[in-house]
This record gives sequence, structure tokens and C-alpha cells, in this order.
Amino acid sequence: MPISVLLSERKYSFLCLASILLISFAFLLLTYTSYPFFFAFPLPSNIHVSVSSPTPPSRSSSLQFPTKPELETQPADHLDLNVSLIIRWRTCRLGSVTVDYIPCLDNSKAIKQLKSKKHLEHRERHCPKPPPRCLVPLPKGYKVPVQWPQSRDMIWYSNVPHPKLVEYKKEQNWVRKSDDYFVFPGGGTQFKNGVTAYIDFITETVPAIKWGEHIRVVLDVGCGVASFGGYLLDRDVVTMSFAPKDEHEAQIQFALERGIPATLSVIGSKMLTFPDDAYDLIHCARCRVHWEEDGGKPLLELNRILRPGGFFVWSATPVYRNDERDRYVWKSMVALTQSICWKVVAKRDNFDSTEIGLVIYQKPSSYSCYAHDRTKRPPLCDQKTKKEVSWYKPLRHCTSRLPVDSNGNLLGWPSPWPHRLRNKPQSLPAEPDAEAIFNQDTKHWAALVSDVYFDALAINWASIRNVMDMNAGYGGFAAALNELPLWVMNVVPIDAQDTLSIIFERGLIGIYHDWCESLSTYPRTYDLLHSSFLFKNRKERCNIIDVAVEMDRILRPGGYLLLQDTMETIQKLNPVLRSLQWSTSLYEGQFLVGKKGFWRPKY
Repeated sequence: MPISVLLSERKYSFLCLASILLISFAFLLLTYTSYPFFFAFPLPSNIHVSVSSPTPPSRSSSLQFPTKPELETQPADHLDLNVSLIIRWRTCRLGSVTVDYIPCLDNSKAIKQLKSKKHLEHRERHCPKPPPRCLVPLPKGYKVPVQWPQSRDMIWYSNVPHPKLVEYKKEQNWVRKSDDYFVFPGGGTQFKNGVTAYIDFITETVPAIKWGEHIRVVLDVGCGVASFGGYLLDRDVVTMSFAPKDEHEAQIQFALERGIPATLSVIGSKMLTFPDDAYDLIHCARCRVHWEEDGGKPLLELNRILRPGGFFVWSATPVYRNDERDRYVWKSMVALTQSICWKVVAKRDNFDSTEIGLVIYQKPSSYSCYAHDRTKRPPLCDQKTKKEVSWYKPLRHCTSRLPVDSNGNLLGWPSPWPHRLRNKPQSLPAEPDAEAIFNQDTKHWAALVSDVYFDALAINWASIRNVMDMNAGYGGFAAALNELPLWVMNVVPIDAQDTLSIIFERGLIGIYHDWCESLSTYPRTYDLLHSSFLFKNRKERCNIIDVAVEMDRILRPGGYLLLQDTMETIQKLNPVLRSLQWSTSLYEGQFLVGKKGFWRPKY
């Protein structure tokens, strides 16, 4: 029908409708052209696209060097940072555990279905499928954490409102409540005269343990509130403190709130998420691990992650008590340690003014002992297991092989700290250009951190203590931050090149993780999350919304996400962060800085 006829017949309603449809279609075409990422992954029915600004946040293998993809040449203003996904976020509702919710450790449904808890299976990871998309609320009265170094000795009570340990350990001086604070006097079950005297006692017992020079990387098993690791920081020692989430209420949460490196884990039925030969020294003070059980598998796991020539300091009642149970455990421990060729280098079982009893073992650095009477020893592990990432792997009843280079020569002890941070790691791959790539990586991160991260980005580094590198590579980012008063948890994704042994050899710490799952840590753990091209190879495996929810869970209010990635990834992630009421800024089209606020959903 001609338009003149339509006009003559005054069919204005038809014209209005047609005009609206044409305008809408044109708008959709323009939107799709500018923001194709909205269609790159399926959106649930409760998610919509908005181009309006969000409400302002409320205050309260062969060598494969981790290469950086070529970046798009799009200008920084190509991305409208105000674009948001409108997601009807909900608060997690799980009763008393809600404010401390850890999806893979608080999966009560999966835990109830376990056939056995004999090997602490109920303390291990059981991740819900799909990952939950709720937001963890803040504790009532939550405040910006006390800054380091004051936080080592005191934290806000309202941030970790768990008073059970105050009463349960009041005779052992772990923690006290003082007005609005928890105070940590530096006591412990075995620290009768304080943790400083205890650390000195260890070096007096074995002078070869030179803190911060020969001994740099330490694991504290069953760490309590991590005062041992906290005070070792004064001696240039970085300690990974770990314990399970159990009846010792919030001990790891206390450690992290204090600004001390820590993670939730348990020696149960699965291998720990550390590489072989990682730690210079392992410490256990009344850590309640039955090393002799299950054919000695717990101690064999410790042997796996202890560096050859490294020390195991065991301060426990079987060392110095003579009741029937302790005598049985000591006898079993003697037989087990001898079977894996550990040597007793010192034993203090006669109390003096220190009131400390302990034994210190040393792992062999050669096979000379293993060659004798093999029938009485656990078998050597298959050589192929050296290349396996310890992620959901069962504990093994075998003795871990000593590390060797590409020519089969046994590796020696790393250079003294701090030289080991920048010297060529012995565990580098054998390819001809491996050392050059490693050195270039170190220089790259030193320049990037100095020129961009410190000088060009809106990050208050003075407020940052707990840092996580989500895709750590060789640990170059952490090495570049070494002079700052902070610590870095280096994460090597399980589907990336396995560089975690190199990270430990450099004198840094880290873990394996799969970013398609939740991390084994409490909410509000980190001040800064660093992500360098994390999403490059994980677009098919991990949903970017789920990863964003996890980042929101483990980041403290006021904390930062520092992401370097392609524009495609930034275009996908930024609208999700904006929907979480984060503020974001973009630098040079490749560095996205997100800052989490205090906003939480009302329902």
C-alpha cells in the first residue's frame, strides 16, 4: 500500500510501530558491533545488558615460556567502562557459615555422602557443580583491616568474630581479646617462652639452619594462628602456614587477616598442592598429624615436598613423653624415618629453661642410603610421577625420587637468599634458550611493575599486604615486588606450563589451582589479585562470570584486581565487574584495574 494512502487513511499507529521497530533494529546492530562480547557466552535468564552506569558502590613438557598474546591496537577509549550486565545478585544463605563461605570446603551435601572419613576426606575439597553464583556477605561491623606491620599483632574483632580460640587456647597464649581487637602475643602450644625464643632455640640446636640465608622457604603444618611464620618474616623467611578448616575455629582466617601467608589444606587422602622438593624446612609443633598411619603415607607426602638436604622440625609429645601411646608413636616414627633414610641431626628431650622438646631430621641429598637393604624400604616412586601435577592425586606409598637435571645429575641446594631469587634455577628446562627466556622474563616484570604498575595505575600500594598472582609463570611479578612489605601467593593453573618448582627454587611460595573451581581460602583474603593473560586458554573450560564471583569472594573490600589481557577478555569481564558494583579503569587498552567496594546485595 502506498505511503500516501496510509497517510490519507490516517493509519498513524502503523507508521509509529514501524518506526520504532526500525530504530530498535538499528540500535541492536550498533550495539552488537560495539560490544560483540555479550553474545560470546550464554547468559542465564536473570542476566541482561545495560549501558547505564551502575549505582555507585557504598562505602561501608617442552619449554613453553608464558607468551603474551599480541594486543589489539584499539584505543583505550574504545571500551565504554560504564557498560554493565544487570544480574540479579543474591546473598549466599547458608546459616552460620555464610560470612565465611568456602564453596569447595563447605559442600555439606557432598560431605554427607562420603563413604569414609577415616583419612579426613571430610576436610578435603568437594566442589559444587555448577559453582554457586551468590555473593558472600560482610560480617557485621566489618572494617578496613589493620595495616601491616601492626596487623601481625592485632586485628579487628569484627572482621573475624570467632572467640572460641580465646577460651580454648587461653593457657597457651595464642590469642586474646582486647576491646575491639584480637591481640596475638606470640605464644603457642610449644612456644612456652614465646615464638622468638623458640625460633632461636631451633638455630641453637642446629646451627646449619641459617634463617633467611640457607633456609628461605618453610612449611608450617597445623600452624595454629601462624605466629611461627609471622615472626620468621623478620628473618627473611617466607612460611606457608596451613591447616584444615576444623574445630580450631578460623585459625587460617586469623593468619590471613594478620597478613601472614597461609592456606587451607589437610594431609588426608590426597596429595598437597605443592610440587616435589619445594620446601627448605618443614615444621610441625603439635600439629596433630599421625605420620605413621596408613603405612606412613602422610610422612611420605612430607618427604615428597621436602627439598633434598632439607630439615623436618618435629616438636611433639612423643619426642619427650614416656606414656604408652607416645612411646608407640615414637617407635613407629623411628622405623618410618629410617626406612626413608632421614637422619636425626638433633634431639632435645630433656627439658631445661626453654621447656621445649623436639627432634630435627634431615632428608638425604643422594641415593647412597637407599641402595642398602631395599626390602625394608618403601619402593621408589615411578619416574613418570615426577611430571604429574599434584591436583586431586591420591597419596602414594612410595619414596619420591630425588630431582635431577636433563643429564641425570642430582640437583644441589639453591643459592643463598637473596641470590636465588634472580640466579638461574637448576630446575629450568634443558632447552638452549631457557636461561635467556628466564632472564628476559625477570627483566620484563621488573620494568612493567616499575614503569606501569607503580607509576601509571591508580593503585594505593601502601594499603596492600596480601597479593595473589593468578597465573604466575616463573614468579617474575612476585620477584619484582620483593622489596615491598607484602607477600605473593603464586598460583600455577593446572592446565598451564608447570613452573611451580622454579618458583619455589627462587625462594617464593605458591600452589596449584584450577580456576574453574573455588579456591581453598576464606572470603576477604587478598588485597590485590594480579591476572596476566589468565583467560587466554580457559574460555572453553571456565565461565568468566563464575571466575568473577570467586574473585569477588576472595578480595577484600577496597582491594584491587590488576588485569593485563586482550581487549576481547576485558570487554567480557568489565561488565561483570561493574554489575558487582566495582569501579574500573583502563590503561593503554590492556591494563584493567578494578576496585571492589563495600556493596552487598540486600537479599
